[in-house]
Amino acid sequence: MARILIVEDNETNLELITYLLEAFGHISLIARDGQEALQVVQRDLPDLILADVHMPKMDGYELARQLKSNPVYRAIPLVAVTSLAMVADRDKALAAGFDGYIAKPIDPETLVIQVESFLR
Repeated sequence: MARILIVEDNETNLELITYLLEAFGHISLIARDGQEALQVVQRDLPDLILADVHMPKMDGYELARQLKSNPVYRAIPLVAVTSLAMVADRDKALAAGFDGYIAKPIDPETLVIQVESFLR
């Protein structure tokens, strides 16, 4: 069982990801933008972070830069969950500091397996 922070501003995607992870015994922590995500990370120190890229207030790229520049949070796996599906988009996410990439639309059959592959 892992504590997984889901950073997602789309309510439908948030509910689906939360449902799937909790069905497999994980604890979901929720943030709806990058600023809120930083607060949750500081307070709850998750085992893994799943973050959308395009969000209000602070996007996923800036969230990644801030998390990876902090030695306390750098080791937390950070995975982009985004509809940006071009090779260049994946490369941009990895260059920004994401440790992995899961494409939307979310596939309920494979999401948990993909997510668990990033847990240490």
